[in-house]
Amino acid sequence: MENNINNPEIINDIIKINNDRIEGYKKAIDLATSHGLDKLIPTFQKFIGQSEEFIAELTPYVELEGKEATDSTMLSGKLFRAWMGIKVNITGDDERSLLETCEQGEDAFKSTYQTALAEGSEELSQNVHSLINTQLSKQLEAHNIIKMLRDSKTI
Repeated sequence: MENNINNPEIINDIIKINNDRIEGYKKAIDLATSHGLDKLIPTFQKFIGQSEEFIAELTPYVELEGKEATDSTMLSGKLFRAWMGIKVNITGDDERSLLETCEQGEDAFKSTYQTALAEGSEELSQNVHSLINTQLSKQLEAHNIIKMLRDSKTI
């Protein structure tokens, strides 16, 4: 028998990591702007839009369970954004450092999704499980773009 009930806490954790990703890329845009790395901004904006889309897709499943979708972030995301600012300020206008930090954010995103899929397999409907897998696939493409940009920079 298919499970049609979803654990809103698991879905809200995924929404939180998307909120982190949005805030992280907003910080990255600020840093790119202040360090003359404007060519990275469209890529960062694209990934903000992607996370906004992911949240919009997930929110109805939280609301179906009588809960509200979170607008908060994870503590680790707040610490990550603070560290990003420190690292880029220490290394100067280093495009590679900024991209390395964005890649670490994408790794955290991937980990949260994989954990939700592994630990929440019995607490998520097949529709939500499929949606999360689809979003993870799109995020992995984003991760690869950031990695490719990072790898194209010399040390």
